[in-house]
Amino acid sequence: MWIFGIKGPSGFSASSTAEQVTQGIDATGLTAIVTGASSGIGTETTRVLALRGVHVLMAVRNIDAGRKVKEAILKEKPDAKIDIMELDLGSMASVRKFASEYESSGLPLNLLINNAGVMAPPFMLSQDNIELQFATNHLGHFLLTNLLLKIMKTTAHESQKEGRIVNVSSDGHWFAYREGIRFDKINDESSYNSLYAYGQSKLANILHANELAKRLKEEGVEITANSLHPGSIATNLTRHHSFVDGSCNHVLRGIASTS
Repeated sequence: MWIFGIKGPSGFSASSTAEQVTQGIDATGLTAIVTGASSGIGTETTRVLALRGVHVLMAVRNIDAGRKVKEAILKEKPDAKIDIMELDLGSMASVRKFASEYESSGLPLNLLINNAGVMAPPFMLSQDNIELQFATNHLGHFLLTNLLLKIMKTTAHESQKEGRIVNVSSDGHWFAYREGIRFDKINDESSYNSLYAYGQSKLANILHANELAKRLKEEGVEITANSLHPGSIATNLTRHHSFVDGSCNHVLRGIASTS
């Protein structure tokens, strides 16, 4: 029924924009990291958080693309607090470097939006010789979250404000390999299926958030961890499949909001 824009219990529908959902919220004083902030959902998340007063750290692989997004947001909100930091989630060394530099900055961290991802490319290995989708979509974010968790716990305790960790997953998790996550065959090129591998990585996002939420609750830490399906949104995520990309964007222009 989401196609028809029917509102749910929250009062919002699939056609509700991020601006509408956050209307009236003053998030001044909060600090957030958004991965993959130079395009798609990451850009809109960055823009709306900045509009609401959040200091946003754009964690991006392409610094030049990040600068263009920042400049566009500053034209809309000149006093927006936005910084850019380089992060390649397909490289564990890059993730560790990012976390170390963030810790050295002395900044607090209230929100961690694990958004960046790649969908259904041909079989490729990351810099650490791990299948690219599993490395980028899950392992990079898993390591990043663990490395930043101490800062988030300290921030939540000192600010007395609940922290948030959000893994952007997908309904694609239903279409993982039959056995779920194939830990013993992550790099098996002979049986690689790009869409199943994508589903596998998105399933890992969900399991990560679920287990993390459980552990944080047991520790009594005021941080929530959640995963989400962002809905059918026209972005460049399906760029590796031109037919899927074209079909999705054509359909979405008619039935769904791209914001």
